[in-house]
Amino acid sequence: MKRRLAEETVIFISVLKWVALSVAVGAMVGLSTTAFLKALSWGSAFSSRYSYYFFGNNSYYFLLLPVALFLSTLMTKYLAPDAEGHGTDKIIEAVHKRSGKIKALVVPVKLVATIVTLVTGGSAGKEGPCAQIGAGLASVFADVLRVDDQDRKKLVICGISAGFASVFGTPIAGAIFGLEVLFVGNVLYDVLLPSFVAGITGYRVAWVLGGRHFHYTMNFVPVFNESLFLKIILAGIFFGMCSFFLIEVLKIGGKLSKKIQIWTPLKGIIGGTVLIIFTLLFSNKYLGLGMDTIKSSLRGGKVPWYAFILKTIFTSITLNFGGSGGIVTPIFFIGVTSGILFADIFGLDRATFSAIGLVSLLAGAANTPIAASIMAVELFGPKLGPYAAVSCIISFLMTGHRSVYPSQIMDFKKSSSIHIEGGEEVEDVKAHFKPRSKSLIGIGLWIGKVIKEKLNKKKT
Repeated sequence: MKRRLAEETVIFISVLKWVALSVAVGAMVGLSTTAFLKALSWGSAFSSRYSYYFFGNNSYYFLLLPVALFLSTLMTKYLAPDAEGHGTDKIIEAVHKRSGKIKALVVPVKLVATIVTLVTGGSAGKEGPCAQIGAGLASVFADVLRVDDQDRKKLVICGISAGFASVFGTPIAGAIFGLEVLFVGNVLYDVLLPSFVAGITGYRVAWVLGGRHFHYTMNFVPVFNESLFLKIILAGIFFGMCSFFLIEVLKIGGKLSKKIQIWTPLKGIIGGTVLIIFTLLFSNKYLGLGMDTIKSSLRGGKVPWYAFILKTIFTSITLNFGGSGGIVTPIFFIGVTSGILFADIFGLDRATFSAIGLVSLLAGAANTPIAASIMAVELFGPKLGPYAAVSCIISFLMTGHRSVYPSQIMDFKKSSSIHIEGGEEVEDVKAHFKPRSKSLIGIGLWIGKVIKEKLNKKKT
């Protein structure tokens, strides 16, 4: 009786402790997210005003991109290298390799570098900085409290969850994303409570301080039938291929950047110049956050069929050549525009499949099918949930053992016919085809082998 009472008392105290700590982290992150978004808004207004003064037309603000990427690279290289790129991957690496230890300087450097990148038109997102700033603040908070490595890791995960929840207005999906993004095939249940509390607190603080988020309840959702279910499956396969394309283009951009052996900040000038050329050739719609295109697509608007390809290229150039920012907002852009293409090919409702595309690309590219499925409900309403969940899971499987976050730990294989070493980072995973003897693929290969042997015997 005494032992059971002691156990319940300890658990009760532990729950109170983590509720209090996660509320504190969530409040800090909600406040920092709001400050970042307001600074980004002010920076965009300032950039537009002065681009008009110098160039005579607001649409030419992107001519400052070479300077912006140069400055962004300069800051991250000499002040906080962990602030480069889309940031979230560096947080994942810190959690796995340094128990969540993040330098305090990362917070201001990431904030400034991202604003400089986005206000001049760099193709990046706003969620990565919010998550990295949140994780950085949580790490500093852990230093102040002098907690051990295990508790520090939990607090940093709370910071990630609160960052995503507050920037996108999806408290549950944000909380799950902060847990699911660390491992592929595993969720840390011991951080579930603090992550949820931090996510909800961060979201509410941002809301109270004036943060507003886009939510589009889908009033029209097709009636379920066998034909629609088949198209949802095909959509999941298509979005998985788009996720694969995004990841590979990001890798190619990274390899190309590494091959250019010059002083790193000069790569920002090269990347910015290439973005200017691409913008003049195509459009400025693929610059910045691209929220206008995302909102238009979710209303069923028409976009060029190649829009998702161009956005992928613009994003790869920005993040691999000195730009700082997130990757999830570009994923949303790629998802909605590829969804429009899929809907047009099969004569389906554009708004419905652009919404499904948004969450399916996130599931595939980031290996977060659970968070993406929940996000579909939080952003678009419960009617779309079942369709989106099927597409998200298929997209997640189709992407294979790769991710936009190379530091994710791969904890399971996506097919029993593929062999991988578990517990490795995604970038180090080498998948080998290894069919089981009793599987359909294995039986097919065995039959093929027997036929081949008999044909060889006849020839001899």
